[in-house]
Amino acid sequence: MPIKVSIIIPCYNERNTIRLLLDAVYTQSYPLDAIEVIITDSASTDGTPSVIAAWQQKHPHLRIHVVEQPIRSIPAALNAAIQASSGEIIVRLDAHSKPNPDYVERCVTALSQGRGQNVGGVWDIRPGRDHWISRSIAAAAGHPIGVGDARYRFSNQPAYVDTVPFGAFKRTLVDQIGLFDESLLTNEDYEFNTRIRQQGGKIWFDPQIRSVYYARSNLKDLAKQYWRYGFWKLQMLRRYPSTLRWRQALPPLFIVTLLLLMLLSPFFVLTLWALITVLGVYIFILLLAGVQLGIKHKAMALCVGAPLAIAVMHFSWGAGFLWGLFRPQKQN
Repeated sequence: MPIKVSIIIPCYNERNTIRLLLDAVYTQSYPLDAIEVIITDSASTDGTPSVIAAWQQKHPHLRIHVVEQPIRSIPAALNAAIQASSGEIIVRLDAHSKPNPDYVERCVTALSQGRGQNVGGVWDIRPGRDHWISRSIAAAAGHPIGVGDARYRFSNQPAYVDTVPFGAFKRTLVDQIGLFDESLLTNEDYEFNTRIRQQGGKIWFDPQIRSVYYARSNLKDLAKQYWRYGFWKLQMLRRYPSTLRWRQALPPLFIVTLLLLMLLSPFFVLTLWALITVLGVYIFILLLAGVQLGIKHKAMALCVGAPLAIAVMHFSWGAGFLWGLFRPQKQN
């Protein structure tokens, strides 16, 4: 008998993407009768529960259970889904995602082989809508200049890593390390994986475990997302300072450097030239990344759009991180 799998999904106002996710789950190579889907809906206002119910009526062979939760909190939604689930293996997905047909099967295989306590793979990042800015954001979100050494966004080499997106793990792991930390509204995955590693466990990255992830569709939403990432990363670092990575330190340090140079440049000519040089080098690097992405995707609009998106990611993340120094754990 195949191992029973519970797919857990936090959800809020996802009527535009939830069908894509459910369709992808329905076409998994893993036996459907061994899969259950637990969706925690955090009081959606766009009719998402109705969309789920309509889909379920047409696909009665897939077991779906919707947990209603009024709190808009991803870790709380994940915990509610885990508590309502019954599978031996838990696969965490996102309502913005679309797993490849063999996603669940590969996760189960990796866990059964003892590759790690939590396993995951690559995000194939796609535009949130058909617009040049959306395409630029998707391209930027998969480029090392934009995301540093986050392997799950671009790597094709299996490895043990600090974290993976979503992740699949055995239910017994929750008994060992606990549920997701509900005091962190973002970075809950990274914190969960940190506890695994602190207790001697391993996080396995397998690039053959793949899912499509739909990026934010405009720069405003991208800025909000990365501000939130930066803010909550700092809150996590207050508890786990040793988990800081160079890619996370650079944006706030860059912003502080620019601010200091801007403040001092009216008084010192060398400082003014340093400011011009730093900005010039930064813009040049972004433009190079844009040209590279434009050639790779055969879309010249990316030459402008990708640098804009990367800059928004850097400055929003860094500003959110710095703001967290003054407003600890009070930002949603």
